[in-house]
Amino acid sequence: MSQGIVTVAYIGATILFILALGGLSRPETSRRGNFYGIFGMLMAVVATIIGIVADNYFILIAAVAIGGTIGITLAKKVQMTQMPELVAILHSLVGLAAVLVGYANFMDQHNILTGIDKTIHDVETYLGILIGALTFSGSIVAFLKLSAKISGKPLLLPARHWLNLGLLVAATILGAVFVSQSAAGSGTFPLILMTVIALIFGVHMVMAIGGADMPVVVSMLNSYSGWAAAATGFMLNNDLLIVVGALVGSSGAILSYIMCRAMNRKFIAVIAGGFGTSGGTTVAGSEEEAGEIIAVEAAEAAELLLDAKEVMIIPGYGMAVAQAQHTVHEITRKLREKKINVRFGIHPVAGRMPGHMNVLLAEAKVPYDIVFELDEINDDFPKIDVSIVIGANDIVNPAAQEVPDSPIAGMPVLECWKGKTTIVLKRSMATGYAGVSNPLFYKENTRMLFGDARESLDAVLKSID
Repeated sequence: MSQGIVTVAYIGATILFILALGGLSRPETSRRGNFYGIFGMLMAVVATIIGIVADNYFILIAAVAIGGTIGITLAKKVQMTQMPELVAILHSLVGLAAVLVGYANFMDQHNILTGIDKTIHDVETYLGILIGALTFSGSIVAFLKLSAKISGKPLLLPARHWLNLGLLVAATILGAVFVSQSAAGSGTFPLILMTVIALIFGVHMVMAIGGADMPVVVSMLNSYSGWAAAATGFMLNNDLLIVVGALVGSSGAILSYIMCRAMNRKFIAVIAGGFGTSGGTTVAGSEEEAGEIIAVEAAEAAELLLDAKEVMIIPGYGMAVAQAQHTVHEITRKLREKKINVRFGIHPVAGRMPGHMNVLLAEAKVPYDIVFELDEINDDFPKIDVSIVIGANDIVNPAAQEVPDSPIAGMPVLECWKGKTTIVLKRSMATGYAGVSNPLFYKENTRMLFGDARESLDAVLKSID
């Protein structure tokens, strides 16, 4: 295949990747966006194998077959509720690939390039390995936190900001040493030492971030993986990899910014150490939170829904864990058949990754036109007869507005307590992922429906029938 055909294929793949990003920006076009991405990647891989690769075809094809088999197996095996963990571990693989390619490229080109070309190449290699190592270790920690293999509580070491600054300064100094030594024919030791520092930095950075900030962490690591890929493209002199990496890196950065705005947070504040403690334990509340809760049974909840004209459903991670989205869809269908207006209110950080709830609702075939974002729906709560909160906590916590010294103070939340009645589905009175008590549970117009979300909703569905 001539270089001209490879270039045309790369341009076509780039266009498809841009269309994929556009399609993935809206739930109703996300399936189309996925197909664009698949075809773009297929075109890029085929063009690279046929037009650029010159040797070791057996090893390459074997690696593609192994990787493809693992990918297909994961796609069939992994539940939608495990998507955040899957995304995190895939980010780690991108980072690891950047590190390995960086070292291989450094050893391959070490004694070939000279002068300014070698200096530029060394800087590209150094940055690629630095970003890749940070992405790899940080993504591993994110995976462990999201899968509850380690606590979501932030690890706040003494003088942690000085530690981060020290690691950054050390990496910068080692970069200068590496470029200098590489020009003289060595440089391996500072490169290895920097890799260790980057791995430590990635671990410490994500360990210091609390559970409630994890959606921002996922999008942030997505951005890092993109920049790692772009740096790899510079190392390999591959224009497509540079463009694709830049697309992923910039879109991930924009998403991180949007997520931080949705949480009324500064990106630097999240990276420096987010809020949140380990979820699952009850934290003593203030006197304002003290009060009695009103528990209801599924039949009473169904009665409230049937008497309503306007219903708002607010899904959270509890719905994902219980895999209750299909039951939610059935309840929605039954209520709409009875001429009850049902809508969904989605908080930008609901779940464990951006768009988590949208993905689950789309899987259950909930109509796109009744799913609304926080800023589209929040002003409507005074007109809502019944709000159903399914396994959500922090995103409906009035403490964000009513308790000035709360860790989530200032975070925009869904103001369901302004409606006539709120039904909260929870297993217990335990706090959410941020570890913050919720005054919503004690309000006079709140009803608590305790139990597994799926079992509770199945009982509600039977009562509606």
